Amino acid sequence: MLGRSVSPVFVGREEELAELREALDEARKGNATAVLLGGEAGVGKSRLLQRFSEQIAADGARVLFGGCVELSTEGLAYAPFTAALRQLVREQGADRIAALLPDGAARDLARLLPEFGEPSADGETGTGRARLFEQFLTLLERLADSHPTVLIIEDVHWADRSSRDLIAFLSRNLRIPQVLMVMTYRSDDLHRQHPLRPVLAELGRVSGVLRLDLPRLSRDEVAQQMTGILGSAPHYTSVEKVYERSEGIPLFVEAMLESGTDCTFPDSMQDLILGAVERLPEETQRVLRVAAAGGIRVGHALLAAVSNLSDLELEAALRPAIAGNVLQIADNRAYVFRHALIREAVHEELLPGEHQRLHARYAEEISKDRKLVPPGRAAVELAHHWYGARADVEALVSAWEAAKKSFMAFAYTEAVPLLERVLMLWDRVPDAAERIGADHIAVLEKAAKAAQAGGEVDRSVKFTKAALAELDETREPGRVASLIVHWANLKISKGKTGVVEDLRRALKLVPEPGRARGEVLMPMSRHLMLRGEAAEGAMYIDEGLRLARELGDRCLEADLLMNLALGHSLSGDVEATISTNLRALELGREQNSGRVMIRAIGNNIDALLDSGRADEALKLCEEGWQVAKRYGRLRASGLFILNNWAEALEAVGRWDEALDTVERALSFSPALRTRHHLLRVRADIALGRGEVEPLEAILSEIGVLKERPEDFVQDITNSTRLHIGWHMLRNEHSAALEVAEGILARPAQSSKAMLGWRLLALLRTVCDAAEVTEPARARAVREHAAEVAAHLSVAGPVAKAYKLTYSGDFDASAAAWERLGRPYSQAKALTRAAKAAALSGDRDGAATRLAVALPLAEGLRATPLIEEIAALSRRVGGVQRAQEPSELLTPRELEVLRLVALGRTNRDIAAELFISAKTVSVHVSNILGKLGVTTRGEAAAAAHRLSLLTP
Repeated sequence: MLGRSVSPVFVGREEELAELREALDEARKGNATAVLLGGEAGVGKSRLLQRFSEQIAADGARVLFGGCVELSTEGLAYAPFTAALRQLVREQGADRIAALLPDGAARDLARLLPEFGEPSADGETGTGRARLFEQFLTLLERLADSHPTVLIIEDVHWADRSSRDLIAFLSRNLRIPQVLMVMTYRSDDLHRQHPLRPVLAELGRVSGVLRLDLPRLSRDEVAQQMTGILGSAPHYTSVEKVYERSEGIPLFVEAMLESGTDCTFPDSMQDLILGAVERLPEETQRVLRVAAAGGIRVGHALLAAVSNLSDLELEAALRPAIAGNVLQIADNRAYVFRHALIREAVHEELLPGEHQRLHARYAEEISKDRKLVPPGRAAVELAHHWYGARADVEALVSAWEAAKKSFMAFAYTEAVPLLERVLMLWDRVPDAAERIGADHIAVLEKAAKAAQAGGEVDRSVKFTKAALAELDETREPGRVASLIVHWANLKISKGKTGVVEDLRRALKLVPEPGRARGEVLMPMSRHLMLRGEAAEGAMYIDEGLRLARELGDRCLEADLLMNLALGHSLSGDVEATISTNLRALELGREQNSGRVMIRAIGNNIDALLDSGRADEALKLCEEGWQVAKRYGRLRASGLFILNNWAEALEAVGRWDEALDTVERALSFSPALRTRHHLLRVRADIALGRGEVEPLEAILSEIGVLKERPEDFVQDITNSTRLHIGWHMLRNEHSAALEVAEGILARPAQSSKAMLGWRLLALLRTVCDAAEVTEPARARAVREHAAEVAAHLSVAGPVAKAYKLTYSGDFDASAAAWERLGRPYSQAKALTRAAKAAALSGDRDGAATRLAVALPLAEGLRATPLIEEIAALSRRVGGVQRAQEPSELLTPRELEVLRLVALGRTNRDIAAELFISAKTVSVHVSNILGKLGVTTRGEAAAAAHRLSLLTP
């Protein structure tokens, strides 16, 4: 920006500058991702960042600027990121920026800047927004390949919801060196309900995000500032009065000195700020009022048109404001108020009629020539100004147009208030439907979709209910059916039951073959399969496949094939499951549908794991994650890949990696049902390690301890298993029996072989433990379990291994688990076999088995099992095997210890090993305990003494 600086001297802030530079140094190493710079209005945040950016730019860093404006809260989505993109295009050209992204990715950025061509055709609400986020992440990573890159975003207290979400996404996922985001916000503006508050709280928990508060100036710093402005040292009494009245806020110090040096100051700070404006010529003040109605930044041509002045007249009127540093000249022939507080003070002085007339003038001129505002902003500007002008017809039409533009930019949360404005104005505009080409229900439907896509499930429910209440199912059955499917999806995301009943109603509304029926058959058949009602589900799949092929809808066909594969999985036909999913995968590739491809891959990961092919499953996890990243679905179906990945890692005993994967997935703020799936993996590991408090917290959250109703048999079975495990961990055998009785009393059990036999194996353990105290109940549970087992198929080596445990052939079970590479299950089976051997008098045999089980349990830190082995060893007289020093620690702990010995901090270790600092802290605590030391230095010394770090 050009324009006179009020204070030529940069006062104080050396400590804050040093912290910002240190943050950049940490970012160069990959240890820092963002800085949140808070401070009161006028305290000097912008001035500090100006000095910081000048210094780092001189050192070769690339600095990108983006600012939020008040208009962002009315639907101007991604304003700071659009500004940064525009800067890049201006400096390097759109082609060079597009070349940094994967093929076709620039078409997503075209939704924000027309320089990138035509937007991509994929308008899926569930994928487009996630893909756009991925493109920004990729762009920053590629820019950082050549230069340290700093993205400065000012005034995030005005940020739109989409920008806040993107900020949070980048802060969590920028894990490469040389990228830093610096964001400013007004700390005094953050009232209790401010939407930025939860974002700041979330980011405060993210490793690599730093908080920095900018304090007011001290008395001495105010004196230095006054000296810089006045050109000579002020009198002591003047310093005292200015400091006392300004309270150390630099903007107020400047305003006081501009008002005169006699220190006779106005009563209010607004009057003080307006003092510089009121000393300007009357025509200048009038034009400033016009400019204030246009926002903090207004283009020259637009201001000239609204104020009815020629270029020469406008320049003459504004010259005193620029000379007085009330306005500054920005790029692209625009004017910007030096500080938002000045613009706010001028705007508040507008009379009601004047305010209304000025907004009408802005709307009229922008309507005539949309090029008067930056590209992509016309629709939102018009909606803002027509609403401010109280012109109901124009406000309704422009809000509808702006909402559609927000949809195009995947800014769904910004579309919702615009659509609510359309609904609010509807009754004031008699021919509203004709003017926007959509009826009232269509607006409600669009609002429901926008709210769901933006994660506002409760608002989506409200719009959906309102639309259903207005519809007549006898006149528009297809439309009602479509809304019921939407309603069912909302119920799933809220963890509600009764989805199948809703879908049955929808099916009755569309009895004739057609697209509307096909859209109901797909979710209906899927949910029936998940509820264990396979026969009816298969019937609807057959009908749906015929219909999809008649319609030529290959994606619908693929979805139904995957429902069919789910049925094969439940019946135990693993090979049919895999081959059917592969057919769906090919259709997904043919249609270039990332959603279909990722679902098919995720389903086959699960099938491979059930068939004991863990290595193939883990390899497919990596492939699925790359597909999710390529199609911008990391935060959507990509999280199912991470969940499958965590399950695979947990199964093969790589528990720490599984926990890291769960934490990574949870950082994306998944939908409720996905979160519950991830937490169940974490719960399994907590159960194995005997971590009572974390386990209780997880089970409480997912509703296990309160036995929250669930629809899907798989979820019911897994939750029951965890519930029983929880009681067994606490030696509450009677309570465990009660849960077992409850699950067996259900009319339908899981027909999926692996899930069924796994549960039955656990029920045997419960009965064995409770037999002494409650023999009758234990016997009844055994008999009931045997009835279930009689109808359960045995498909695949994993199910067979669980069946061997259930049957009591523990040695064969241990051998099976060893072949499958599942150490925890192997160690448990060996322990059960050792107990059986001890009971038969074979003490040596028991000790031999325990000697094999112990290192397996120790490697997993499975404390309850280790204690059980130790207790049994004492009873049989076995001598526990002395561990070799290198066997004290797991491979991951050895990696951590090696870095501890090099003097690395937890944050350094986390960055190098791509895990969280919290996980590193847990590893370090375990290392200290195992080595019997209390400090990191002692641990390093012990490592060298025991030769643990020898290659």
